[in-house]
Amino acid sequence: MPSNAVVLTAVVCLSLLPPSAFGIRTVPGRITTNGDGGRNQFSKLGPFTEAPEYRNGEECASSSSANRESFDPSLVHIAMTLDSEYLRGSVAAVHSVLRHASCPENVFFHFIAAEFDSASPRVLSQLVRSTFPSLSFKVYIFREDTVINLISSSIRQALENPLNYARNYLGDILDRSVDRVIYLDSDVIVVDDITKLWNTTLTGTRVIGAPEYCQANFTQYFTSNFWSDPALPGEISGRTPCYFNTGVMVMDMVRWREGNYREKLERWMQLQKKKRIYDLGSLPPFLLVFGGNVEAIDHRWNQHGLGGDNIRGSCRSLHSGPVSLLHWSGKGKPWVRLDEKWSCPLDHLWEPYDLYKPKIERAKDQSLLGFASLSELADDSSFL
Repeated sequence: MPSNAVVLTAVVCLSLLPPSAFGIRTVPGRITTNGDGGRNQFSKLGPFTEAPEYRNGEECASSSSANRESFDPSLVHIAMTLDSEYLRGSVAAVHSVLRHASCPENVFFHFIAAEFDSASPRVLSQLVRSTFPSLSFKVYIFREDTVINLISSSIRQALENPLNYARNYLGDILDRSVDRVIYLDSDVIVVDDITKLWNTTLTGTRVIGAPEYCQANFTQYFTSNFWSDPALPGEISGRTPCYFNTGVMVMDMVRWREGNYREKLERWMQLQKKKRIYDLGSLPPFLLVFGGNVEAIDHRWNQHGLGGDNIRGSCRSLHSGPVSLLHWSGKGKPWVRLDEKWSCPLDHLWEPYDLYKPKIERAKDQSLLGFASLSELADDSSFL
Protein backbone atom coordinates (compact mmCIF):
# COMPACT_ATOMS: atom_id res chain seq x y z
CA MET A 1 0.00 0.00 0.00
CA PRO A 2 1.19 3.54 -0.58
CA SER A 3 2.88 5.21 2.35
CA ASN A 4 0.37 8.03 2.32
CA ALA A 5 -2.58 5.63 2.59
CA VAL A 6 -5.25 6.68 5.02
CA VAL A 7 -4.45 6.03 8.67
CA LEU A 8 -7.42 5.35 10.92
CA THR A 9 -7.85 8.26 13.32
CA ALA A 10 -8.03 7.76 17.07
CA VAL A 11 -11.74 8.05 17.79
CA VAL A 12 -14.01 5.89 19.91
CA CYS A 13 -17.66 6.34 18.95
CA LEU A 14 -19.44 4.70 21.87
CA SER A 15 -22.74 6.46 21.32
CA LEU A 16 -23.00 5.47 17.67
CA LEU A 17 -22.13 1.78 17.95
CA PRO A 18 -24.21 -1.16 19.20
CA PRO A 19 -23.94 -2.29 22.83
CA SER A 20 -21.93 -5.40 21.94
CA ALA A 21 -18.97 -3.53 20.46
CA PHE A 22 -17.11 -0.31 20.01
CA GLY A 23 -14.53 0.60 17.44
CA ILE A 24 -10.90 1.53 17.93
CA ARG A 25 -9.22 3.55 15.23
CA THR A 26 -5.49 3.81 15.77
CA VAL A 27 -2.64 6.12 14.93
CA PRO A 28 0.83 4.50 15.26
CA GLY A 29 2.71 5.68 18.33
CA ARG A 30 -0.30 7.24 20.02
CA ILE A 31 -1.80 4.25 21.80
CA THR A 32 -1.50 4.33 25.55
CA THR A 33 -2.29 1.50 27.94
CA ASN A 34 -1.75 1.70 31.70
CA GLY A 35 0.61 4.62 31.21
CA ASP A 36 3.31 2.64 29.37
CA GLY A 37 1.99 2.84 25.83
CA GLY A 38 1.15 -0.85 26.03
CA ARG A 39 4.82 -1.76 25.63
CA ASN A 40 4.83 -4.41 28.35
CA GLN A 41 1.89 -6.28 26.85
CA PHE A 42 3.22 -5.69 23.36
CA SER A 43 6.57 -7.33 24.09
CA LYS A 44 4.89 -10.42 25.49
CA LEU A 45 2.91 -10.95 22.28
CA GLY A 46 5.67 -10.46 19.74
CA PRO A 47 7.89 -9.68 18.23
CA PHE A 48 6.55 -9.96 14.70
CA THR A 49 8.53 -8.88 11.70
CA GLU A 50 6.99 -6.25 9.45
CA ALA A 51 5.20 -7.80 6.48
CA PRO A 52 6.13 -6.91 2.90
CA GLU A 53 4.09 -4.12 1.40
CA TYR A 54 1.66 -5.47 -1.18
CA ARG A 55 0.29 -3.07 -3.78
CA ASN A 56 -2.56 -3.08 -6.25
CA GLY A 57 -1.96 -3.85 -9.88
CA GLU A 58 -3.06 -1.51 -12.64
CA GLU A 59 -6.20 -3.56 -13.20
CA CYS A 60 -7.54 -2.84 -9.69
CA ALA A 61 -10.35 -0.40 -9.10
CA SER A 62 -9.11 2.57 -7.12
CA SER A 63 -10.57 3.04 -3.65
CA SER A 64 -10.79 6.59 -2.40
CA SER A 65 -8.86 7.10 0.83
CA ALA A 66 -11.62 9.29 2.19
CA ASN A 67 -14.12 6.49 1.70
CA ARG A 68 -12.24 3.56 3.20
CA GLU A 69 -14.73 2.90 6.00
CA SER A 70 -17.92 3.48 4.03
CA PHE A 71 -19.53 1.47 1.30
CA ASP A 72 -17.24 1.15 -1.68
CA PRO A 73 -17.80 -1.56 -4.29
CA SER A 74 -14.04 -2.00 -4.71
CA LEU A 75 -13.52 -3.06 -1.08
CA VAL A 76 -13.38 -6.67 0.06
CA HIS A 77 -14.47 -6.86 3.71
CA ILE A 78 -13.04 -9.61 5.92
CA ALA A 79 -14.02 -10.18 9.55
CA MET A 80 -11.76 -12.11 11.94
CA THR A 81 -11.37 -12.41 15.68
CA LEU A 82 -8.22 -11.12 17.33
CA ASP A 83 -6.91 -12.38 20.67
CA SER A 84 -3.62 -13.09 22.38
CA GLU A 85 -3.91 -16.88 22.16
CA TYR A 86 -4.52 -17.04 18.41
CA LEU A 87 -2.73 -13.83 17.44
CA ARG A 88 0.06 -15.64 15.63
CA GLY A 89 -2.50 -17.47 13.52
CA SER A 90 -4.41 -14.28 12.76
CA VAL A 91 -1.25 -12.50 11.61
CA ALA A 92 -0.36 -15.41 9.32
CA ALA A 93 -3.90 -15.46 7.92
CA VAL A 94 -3.81 -11.73 7.11
CA HIS A 95 -0.38 -12.13 5.54
CA SER A 96 -1.63 -14.94 3.31
CA VAL A 97 -4.66 -12.96 2.16
CA LEU A 98 -2.54 -9.96 1.18
CA ARG A 99 0.15 -12.09 -0.45
CA HIS A 100 -2.29 -13.72 -2.87
CA ALA A 101 -4.86 -10.94 -3.37
CA SER A 102 -5.01 -9.42 -6.84
CA CYS A 103 -5.90 -6.06 -5.24
CA PRO A 104 -4.45 -6.15 -1.69
CA GLU A 105 -4.99 -2.45 -1.08
CA ASN A 106 -8.72 -2.99 -1.51
CA VAL A 107 -8.96 -5.51 1.33
CA PHE A 108 -10.40 -4.12 4.56
CA PHE A 109 -10.14 -6.15 7.77
CA HIS A 110 -12.62 -5.97 10.63
CA PHE A 111 -11.02 -7.45 13.77
CA ILE A 112 -13.19 -8.46 16.71
CA ALA A 113 -11.29 -8.42 20.03
CA ALA A 114 -12.51 -9.61 23.42
CA GLU A 115 -13.07 -6.98 26.06
CA PHE A 116 -11.18 -8.89 28.77
CA ASP A 117 -8.41 -10.53 26.78
CA SER A 118 -5.05 -10.72 28.54
CA ALA A 119 -3.81 -8.26 25.92
CA SER A 120 -5.96 -5.19 25.58
CA PRO A 121 -7.64 -4.53 22.21
CA ARG A 122 -5.58 -1.35 21.91
CA VAL A 123 -2.35 -3.30 22.25
CA LEU A 124 -3.54 -5.87 19.73
CA SER A 125 -4.42 -3.04 17.39
CA GLN A 126 -0.95 -1.52 17.82
CA LEU A 127 0.66 -4.84 17.03
CA VAL A 128 -1.39 -5.25 13.85
CA ARG A 129 -0.40 -1.75 12.77
CA SER A 130 3.29 -2.36 13.42
CA THR A 131 3.20 -5.63 11.47
CA PHE A 132 1.09 -4.31 8.59
CA PRO A 133 1.78 -0.54 8.54
CA SER A 134 -0.48 0.23 5.58
CA LEU A 135 -3.28 -2.22 6.30
CA SER A 136 -6.82 -0.88 6.21
CA PHE A 137 -8.51 -2.20 9.32
CA LYS A 138 -10.68 -1.49 12.30
CA VAL A 139 -10.78 -3.19 15.70
CA TYR A 140 -14.06 -3.68 17.53
CA ILE A 141 -14.40 -4.70 21.16
CA PHE A 142 -16.70 -7.64 21.76
CA ARG A 143 -18.27 -7.46 25.18
CA GLU A 144 -18.27 -11.00 26.45
CA ASP A 145 -21.26 -10.47 28.74
CA THR A 146 -23.30 -10.28 25.54
CA VAL A 147 -23.07 -14.05 25.20
CA ILE A 148 -21.45 -15.51 28.34
CA ASN A 149 -24.75 -16.61 29.89
CA LEU A 150 -25.75 -18.44 26.71
CA ILE A 151 -22.62 -20.59 26.43
CA SER A 152 -22.84 -24.25 27.37
CA SER A 153 -19.99 -26.65 28.10
CA SER A 154 -18.41 -28.24 25.05
CA ILE A 155 -16.28 -31.29 24.25
CA ARG A 156 -13.20 -29.02 24.20
CA GLN A 157 -12.76 -26.07 26.55
CA ALA A 158 -11.36 -23.83 23.83
CA LEU A 159 -14.74 -24.00 22.10
CA GLU A 160 -16.33 -22.28 25.10
CA ASN A 161 -14.38 -19.05 24.54
CA PRO A 162 -16.96 -16.25 24.14
CA LEU A 163 -15.00 -14.89 21.17
CA ASN A 164 -15.98 -18.04 19.23
CA TYR A 165 -19.51 -16.67 19.25
CA ALA A 166 -18.59 -13.22 17.91
CA ARG A 167 -19.64 -14.32 14.39
CA ASN A 168 -23.22 -14.53 15.71
CA TYR A 169 -23.14 -10.80 16.40
CA LEU A 170 -21.51 -9.42 13.27
CA GLY A 171 -24.77 -7.77 12.25
CA ASP A 172 -24.61 -5.69 15.43
CA ILE A 173 -20.85 -5.23 15.64
CA LEU A 174 -19.94 -4.14 12.12
CA ASP A 175 -20.74 -0.72 10.73
CA ARG A 176 -24.07 -0.57 8.90
CA SER A 177 -22.21 0.46 5.77
CA VAL A 178 -20.76 -3.08 5.64
CA ASP A 179 -23.47 -5.00 3.81
CA ARG A 180 -21.38 -8.05 2.94
CA VAL A 181 -18.42 -9.73 4.65
CA ILE A 182 -16.22 -12.79 4.50
CA TYR A 183 -15.79 -14.36 7.92
CA LEU A 184 -12.52 -16.25 8.46
CA ASP A 185 -11.25 -18.19 11.45
CA SER A 186 -7.78 -17.35 12.74
CA ASP A 187 -6.31 -20.77 11.91
CA VAL A 188 -6.47 -20.49 8.12
CA ILE A 189 -4.17 -19.50 5.30
CA VAL A 190 -5.41 -18.39 1.90
CA VAL A 191 -3.38 -19.47 -1.14
CA ASP A 192 -5.62 -17.97 -3.82
CA ASP A 193 -7.09 -14.57 -4.67
CA ILE A 194 -9.65 -13.74 -1.96
CA THR A 195 -11.63 -11.76 -4.55
CA LYS A 196 -12.78 -15.05 -6.05
CA LEU A 197 -14.45 -15.98 -2.77
CA TRP A 198 -15.81 -12.46 -2.35
CA ASN A 199 -17.55 -12.68 -5.73
CA THR A 200 -19.70 -15.61 -4.61
CA THR A 201 -23.34 -14.98 -5.52
CA LEU A 202 -25.83 -15.69 -2.74
CA THR A 203 -28.85 -16.75 -4.76
CA GLY A 204 -32.48 -16.22 -3.82
CA THR A 205 -32.84 -15.26 -0.19
CA ARG A 206 -29.76 -17.08 1.06
CA VAL A 207 -27.92 -15.29 3.81
CA ILE A 208 -24.65 -17.21 3.92
CA GLY A 209 -22.44 -19.23 1.61
CA ALA A 210 -19.96 -21.92 2.65
CA PRO A 211 -18.53 -25.21 1.40
CA GLU A 212 -20.99 -27.98 2.30
CA TYR A 213 -20.20 -31.60 3.09
CA CYS A 214 -23.38 -33.54 2.48
CA GLN A 215 -21.65 -36.91 2.90
CA ALA A 216 -21.12 -36.15 6.60
CA ASN A 217 -23.60 -37.64 9.06
CA PHE A 218 -25.66 -34.60 10.02
CA THR A 219 -27.39 -36.43 12.88
CA GLN A 220 -24.14 -36.86 14.84
CA TYR A 221 -23.97 -33.17 15.63
CA PHE A 222 -27.02 -33.42 17.91
CA THR A 223 -27.74 -35.51 20.96
CA SER A 224 -30.51 -38.03 21.54
CA ASN A 225 -32.31 -35.32 23.49
CA PHE A 226 -32.79 -33.50 20.20
CA TRP A 227 -33.81 -36.43 18.03
CA SER A 228 -36.15 -37.95 20.63
CA ASP A 229 -38.00 -34.70 21.22
CA PRO A 230 -41.47 -34.75 19.61
CA ALA A 231 -41.10 -31.22 18.20
CA LEU A 232 -37.43 -30.33 17.65
CA PRO A 233 -36.67 -32.48 14.56
CA GLY A 234 -39.63 -30.83 12.90
CA GLU A 235 -37.72 -27.55 12.98
CA ILE A 236 -35.59 -28.78 10.09
CA SER A 237 -38.25 -30.82 8.28
CA GLY A 238 -38.71 -29.90 4.65
CA ARG A 239 -35.01 -29.05 4.37
CA THR A 240 -32.06 -31.22 3.36
CA PRO A 241 -29.41 -29.90 5.74
CA CYS A 242 -25.74 -30.61 5.14
CA TYR A 243 -22.80 -30.10 7.45
CA PHE A 244 -20.76 -26.95 6.84
CA ASN A 245 -17.88 -25.40 8.75
CA THR A 246 -18.48 -21.88 10.07
CA GLY A 247 -14.80 -20.92 9.88
CA VAL A 248 -15.21 -19.72 6.29
CA MET A 249 -18.44 -17.97 5.33
CA VAL A 250 -19.61 -15.33 2.89
CA MET A 251 -22.35 -13.39 4.67
CA ASP A 252 -25.01 -10.97 3.43
CA MET A 253 -25.27 -8.60 6.39
CA VAL A 254 -28.36 -6.83 5.05
CA ARG A 255 -30.34 -10.08 4.94
CA TRP A 256 -28.79 -11.12 8.25
CA ARG A 257 -30.03 -8.02 10.02
CA GLU A 258 -33.43 -8.01 8.32
CA GLY A 259 -33.96 -11.67 9.23
CA ASN A 260 -32.93 -11.24 12.88
CA TYR A 261 -30.54 -14.16 12.59
CA ARG A 262 -28.73 -13.29 15.80
CA GLU A 263 -31.98 -13.89 17.68
CA LYS A 264 -32.56 -17.16 15.84
CA LEU A 265 -29.14 -18.45 16.87
CA GLU A 266 -29.66 -17.29 20.45
CA ARG A 267 -32.96 -19.16 20.60
CA TRP A 268 -31.16 -22.47 20.08
CA MET A 269 -28.46 -21.52 22.59
CA GLN A 270 -31.13 -20.75 25.18
CA LEU A 271 -32.75 -24.12 24.57
CA GLN A 272 -29.35 -25.81 24.89
CA LYS A 273 -29.01 -24.37 28.40
CA LYS A 274 -32.29 -26.03 29.39
CA LYS A 275 -32.02 -29.28 27.47
CA ARG A 276 -28.65 -30.41 26.15
CA ILE A 277 -29.23 -30.96 22.43
CA TYR A 278 -25.62 -30.77 21.14
CA ASP A 279 -22.01 -31.01 22.34
CA LEU A 280 -19.97 -28.95 19.88
CA GLY A 281 -19.74 -25.28 20.79
CA SER A 282 -20.95 -22.57 18.41
CA LEU A 283 -21.45 -24.72 15.28
CA PRO A 284 -24.77 -26.57 15.91
CA PRO A 285 -26.99 -23.46 16.12
CA PHE A 286 -25.70 -22.46 12.67
CA LEU A 287 -26.51 -25.91 11.33
CA LEU A 288 -30.04 -25.69 12.74
CA VAL A 289 -30.73 -22.17 11.48
CA PHE A 290 -29.07 -22.37 8.05
CA GLY A 291 -28.74 -26.08 7.22
CA GLY A 292 -30.39 -26.77 3.86
CA ASN A 293 -30.33 -23.11 2.87
CA VAL A 294 -26.61 -22.44 2.39
CA GLU A 295 -25.09 -21.27 -0.88
CA ALA A 296 -22.71 -24.10 -1.71
CA ILE A 297 -19.15 -22.87 -2.33
CA ASP A 298 -16.44 -25.02 -3.87
CA HIS A 299 -14.66 -27.22 -1.32
CA ARG A 300 -11.34 -25.69 -2.33
CA TRP A 301 -12.27 -22.70 -0.13
CA ASN A 302 -12.26 -24.69 3.10
CA GLN A 303 -9.85 -27.59 3.26
CA HIS A 304 -10.70 -27.97 6.93
CA GLY A 305 -9.86 -30.45 9.65
CA LEU A 306 -6.08 -30.05 9.34
CA GLY A 307 -5.87 -29.65 13.13
CA GLY A 308 -7.20 -33.18 13.61
CA ASP A 309 -10.12 -33.99 15.86
CA ASN A 310 -11.16 -32.11 19.00
CA ILE A 311 -9.50 -34.58 21.36
CA ARG A 312 -6.10 -35.65 19.99
CA GLY A 313 -5.38 -33.13 17.22
CA SER A 314 -3.75 -35.80 15.07
CA CYS A 315 -2.22 -35.21 11.63
CA ARG A 316 -4.47 -35.27 8.59
CA SER A 317 -4.14 -35.01 4.83
CA LEU A 318 -5.88 -32.66 2.44
CA HIS A 319 -9.05 -33.70 0.70
CA SER A 320 -8.54 -34.47 -2.97
CA GLY A 321 -8.87 -31.57 -5.38
CA PRO A 322 -7.50 -28.04 -5.77
CA VAL A 323 -6.87 -25.89 -2.71
CA SER A 324 -7.58 -22.20 -2.17
CA LEU A 325 -7.76 -22.13 1.63
CA LEU A 326 -6.25 -24.42 4.28
CA HIS A 327 -7.94 -24.58 7.65
CA TRP A 328 -6.45 -26.05 10.83
CA SER A 329 -9.81 -26.62 12.52
CA GLY A 330 -9.58 -29.13 15.34
CA LYS A 331 -7.31 -29.25 18.38
CA GLY A 332 -3.91 -29.06 16.68
CA LYS A 333 -2.65 -25.62 15.61
CA PRO A 334 0.39 -25.35 13.32
CA TRP A 335 2.28 -22.72 15.33
CA VAL A 336 1.98 -24.83 18.49
CA ARG A 337 3.03 -28.06 16.80
CA LEU A 338 5.95 -26.40 15.00
CA ASP A 339 7.25 -24.87 18.23
CA GLU A 340 6.91 -28.13 20.11
CA LYS A 341 8.80 -30.01 17.38
CA TRP A 342 6.03 -32.49 16.61
CA SER A 343 4.60 -30.85 13.53
CA CYS A 344 2.50 -32.53 10.88
CA PRO A 345 3.59 -32.41 7.22
CA LEU A 346 0.93 -29.88 6.25
CA ASP A 347 1.97 -27.52 9.06
CA HIS A 348 4.98 -26.59 6.92
CA LEU A 349 2.58 -25.10 4.35
CA TRP A 350 1.50 -22.63 7.05
CA GLU A 351 5.05 -21.75 8.10
CA PRO A 352 6.04 -19.39 5.21
CA TYR A 353 3.27 -17.01 6.30
CA ASP A 354 4.40 -16.95 9.94
CA LEU A 355 5.76 -13.51 10.78
CA TYR A 356 6.71 -14.32 14.36
CA LYS A 357 10.31 -13.07 14.53
CA PRO A 358 12.05 -16.01 16.21
CA LYS A 359 10.80 -18.16 13.32
CA ILE A 360 12.10 -15.97 10.51
CA GLU A 361 15.57 -17.51 10.49
CA ARG A 362 14.07 -20.99 10.44
CA ALA A 363 11.86 -19.98 7.53
CA LYS A 364 14.99 -19.23 5.48
CA ASP A 365 15.79 -22.92 5.72
CA GLN A 366 12.33 -23.74 4.37
CA SER A 367 12.81 -21.90 1.07
CA LEU A 368 11.60 -24.90 -0.91
CA LEU A 369 8.23 -24.47 0.80
CA GLY A 370 7.89 -20.85 -0.33
CA PHE A 371 5.08 -18.90 -1.90
CA ALA A 372 5.49 -20.31 -5.40
CA SER A 373 4.83 -23.90 -4.35
CA LEU A 374 1.90 -22.83 -2.21
CA SER A 375 0.35 -20.92 -5.07
CA GLU A 376 0.46 -24.07 -7.15
CA LEU A 377 -1.99 -25.69 -4.74
CA ALA A 378 -4.78 -23.57 -6.17
CA ASP A 379 -4.39 -25.23 -9.55
CA ASP A 380 -3.16 -28.70 -8.65
CA SER A 381 -6.16 -31.01 -8.56
CA SER A 382 -3.95 -33.99 -7.69
CA PHE A 383 -2.41 -32.53 -4.51
CA LEU A 384 -3.24 -34.74 -1.51
